[in-house]
Amino acid sequence: MSKMILHYIFLFIILVLVQVVICNNISVMGLAIPFIFIYFIISMPLSVPVNWLLTLSFLLGLVVDIFGDTPGMNALACVTLAFVRRPVLSLYLSRGDEDYLSTLPSIGTFGFSLYARYTFTLVFVFCTLLFFIESFSLFNPAQLIGKIVMSTIFTFILILGIDSLLGRKREKRL
Repeated sequence: MSKMILHYIFLFIILVLVQVVICNNISVMGLAIPFIFIYFIISMPLSVPVNWLLTLSFLLGLVVDIFGDTPGMNALACVTLAFVRRPVLSLYLSRGDEDYLSTLPSIGTFGFSLYARYTFTLVFVFCTLLFFIESFSLFNPAQLIGKIVMSTIFTFILILGIDSLLGRKREKRL
């Protein structure tokens, strides 16, 4: 168990560093911004108590907010993401698939189709909330929708890549 905790501490630190140093400085066509740090929330075991997940998500968002000079936007979006994680997964599971609720979310454990729907929905929720908070108005709806869609797709592709790389290592250790 302590090996798993060290793995998530290391993942937390690496994802925050990559987000703050690299991803916050990337903007594709002025619209798409990758938010790879949310992979930490998406990949947490489903058996983690909700209180712990909400606390860790708040800390993750707060650290990114501190380094990104965004006043609490990421913290709010991360806590919301952690809160809706289980209900989103329940949308895609049938009644007999409750055994997924005790696994690690990854392509290897969920299968590509379920994991892709789960991840895309969570990334979409995060990007929508974050950009609505950032704009705090509907002054330019075309640009807002463009940012949401492009950032969701860009982040989704990066998270699938990260999971396919890290998922293999996790499965070998288990």
